[in-house]
Amino acid sequence: MSSLEPDSIKLLKDLSESFGPSGFEREPASIVKSAGMRYADEALYDKLGSIVFKKKGSKDSPRVLLAGHMDEVGFVITGIDEESGYLTFGALGGWFDQVLLGHRVTIRTAKGDILGVIAAKPPHLLTEEERREVVKKETMFIDVGADSRSEAQNELGVRIGDPVAPWTPFTLIRSGRVAVGKAFDDRVGTFVGLEVLKRLEQIVHPNTVFVGGTVQEEVGLRGANTVASMIDPDVAFALEVDIAGDVPGIKKSEAPAKMGKGPSILTFDSSMIPNQEFKRFVIETAESARIPYQLSVVTKGGTDAGRFSLNKSGCPSIVVGVPTRHIHSHESLVDLRDVDETIKLMLELVKRLDSKIVDGFTKT
Repeated sequence: MSSLEPDSIKLLKDLSESFGPSGFEREPASIVKSAGMRYADEALYDKLGSIVFKKKGSKDSPRVLLAGHMDEVGFVITGIDEESGYLTFGALGGWFDQVLLGHRVTIRTAKGDILGVIAAKPPHLLTEEERREVVKKETMFIDVGADSRSEAQNELGVRIGDPVAPWTPFTLIRSGRVAVGKAFDDRVGTFVGLEVLKRLEQIVHPNTVFVGGTVQEEVGLRGANTVASMIDPDVAFALEVDIAGDVPGIKKSEAPAKMGKGPSILTFDSSMIPNQEFKRFVIETAESARIPYQLSVVTKGGTDAGRFSLNKSGCPSIVVGVPTRHIHSHESLVDLRDVDETIKLMLELVKRLDSKIVDGFTKT
């Protein structure tokens, strides 16, 4: 079992269930602000919607950034059929078409939230040729129970450009050890940062810590740009989920991390190769503190760390992730013991980082 307290589980639940596709993160940002302000010395904001909490240590430097992204993969309404009232939609972030059909979604309209179902032509009416093909999201639609465009617009308030998010209740299984829910990518990383900020109240550390929630990661790592520019960190951690490869059909070389085996340390992805001295420090810290860890790779895709690392003349950056099954879908699974161990690792890293160590990352 994890050592997370009930109020912490409640925070993770609230973050998971909150509505916040890329570009529409106001609701999770409000939760993050409420949770973080009580432990921060100061809150800082960029002009895209990101929020960063400052926590002073015994010295002003190094400036250490820990950030998860608050947005989730979602959709945006692109059209309303004149006769039927069915809604067409485009993706915000990466979706695999096959995980969409039959799932419920929430559409946020000017008149409030409404529930819809992603649907397509019934299988009973498909031709043999159509049955052999994967249904593409371009042929899917969202059914909100309307009978016409007029009804969808005037009675329900739907407009082109309205955001859409998966509808999934947060649930605990395996005697409370495993959480099931949406938006774990990356509300789990955001939660880890908030828990670290909370526990820093009881820890002496020789640096200034910035705990952030960025926006629009899923559509181009955009909030990472503005946050890095605003904070100008000396070293940065992207707090993320990692692809848990312990499912059928995945080779270990494709996704080495497993759920329940501790946090992952990303050795490279398509956006960044981490500073090698920094990576070594993270690994040695985990081993010294007897925290289980896994080395991982992501050959396709990147994270906010890619943008952090390119700030100004460069910033040593790395990704620490929580192995998570079925990300970028309506239902993801995470082992809360991994979440707990990730928090412990980040606290150990914050305690041990100082100016001499950080300077050593870039000296030759």
